[in-house]
Amino acid sequence: MELIGHFINGAIHTTHARTQAVYNPSVGIQVKEVALAGKATVEEAIAAAEAAFPEWRNTPVIKRARVMFKFKELLEQNAEKICQLIGEEHGKIGHDAAGELQRGIENVEYACGAPEFLKGEFSKNVGPAIDSWSEFQPLGVVAGITPFNFPVMVPLWMFPMALVCGNTFVLKPSERDPSSTLFIAQLLKQAGLPDGVMNVVNGDKEAVDTLLHDPRVQAVSFVGSTPIAEYIYQTATAAGKRCQALGGAKNHAIVMPDADLDNVVSSLLGAAFGSSGERCMALSVAVAVGDEIADQMIVKLSKEIDLLKYGPYSNKDNDFGPVITAQHKAKVVNYINSAEQQGASVIVDGRNAAPEGYENGFYVGATLIDQVTPNMTSYKEEIFGPVLQVIRVKTMQEAMDLIDSHEYGNGTCIYTRDGEAARYFSDNIKVGMVGINIPLPVPVAYHSFGGWKRSLFGDLHAYGPDGARFYTRRKTITQRWPSTNVREGAQFSMPTLN
Repeated sequence: MELIGHFINGAIHTTHARTQAVYNPSVGIQVKEVALAGKATVEEAIAAAEAAFPEWRNTPVIKRARVMFKFKELLEQNAEKICQLIGEEHGKIGHDAAGELQRGIENVEYACGAPEFLKGEFSKNVGPAIDSWSEFQPLGVVAGITPFNFPVMVPLWMFPMALVCGNTFVLKPSERDPSSTLFIAQLLKQAGLPDGVMNVVNGDKEAVDTLLHDPRVQAVSFVGSTPIAEYIYQTATAAGKRCQALGGAKNHAIVMPDADLDNVVSSLLGAAFGSSGERCMALSVAVAVGDEIADQMIVKLSKEIDLLKYGPYSNKDNDFGPVITAQHKAKVVNYINSAEQQGASVIVDGRNAAPEGYENGFYVGATLIDQVTPNMTSYKEEIFGPVLQVIRVKTMQEAMDLIDSHEYGNGTCIYTRDGEAARYFSDNIKVGMVGINIPLPVPVAYHSFGGWKRSLFGDLHAYGPDGARFYTRRKTITQRWPSTNVREGAQFSMPTLN
């Protein structure tokens, strides 16, 4: 059986303390195994990154950008293989995997602009013959810890920006679907990246803790669940590291009485069930303002859900595929059970999903639950599966209060034809990413991604302008060349221009 190793100092390493099974969730069988790095292997990767840093930080920024241009080209040329690797280990349907890759490539494109956004600032004659300027210097060795649900896109949020800013990188991807991440790291070498600048270690908590505690690692970027994000942030910052840790979500869509209901239903179908709901930006709660719009929405959703197709990644006619593991399937089903037990109505039930010929896969069908209340476990916690819950309220303000009171504040949206309502919502809702008739308000690569409240730990969001700030330190330099043969007296007061 194929063993997936690590990528350290430009070469594949298969050394490991332990291994873990990698499954094809579409069929529910083990297809590979992945080496889990122990402390010594992670330290080897950190050492390689540390050794490569001095030369890489002094490489002209235009040359670093050229590596990214070539890398972008290689990603596009190898798109079919990358999407296949995603599908085999994640279960994501081919068209969805292609979308993930494209959004990742857009971050590489933004990183190619580094010669512009790293120029710094310059002011001449801030005082008599005194010039001052600011420049943005790399941090050193930085690390990324990424989740299973976007094995290509989320790493591409991190390392292209980190590398083009002059840092070296150690990536710890999810051990559940590691092959695509390892492959794109090898494409970086093909693009001309020097050995040691980019390293990948597969592992679990032992690998993570090594990265968090090693003093050579200057910063850590993380995407995953909120409990782990909080642990990552607290541990990294206690060790003196810069950290951004993106956590979980419970994304609400307010459906106003004046909304274009047919378009709302189409939007909700894709946003709730696309990628089997395994997205931190998935819309998992529809908040209907009024029973009339709620009843109409439930009827239309029920009819459309019956038409959805799910199954293996290789069939591009499918709308979504399996969830990642048998354990995660059981977790999602338990949330549906709990909602029903606590008084909600399961309108469309996906608990017994079993596509013909793929009965052993890890499938949960699209599930619609009505009459959900805020005290239910399924509402309070992140399900991370193809489950859409409906809550009924009487007013828009009640809907906003519901969203604001939730511990997560990642994404939200409102469906309405009323510009005044949309403006009030976007101005006042306590959520980091907001859509107006947009179900998945994921910022483009030249903006930045991140939520509020317990959806983000740290001050800076991911990628875009905040990404450049996260992976650099500002240094301000002030210089003066005094005239020769002129002796100046000592000055004991604070220097000013007066």
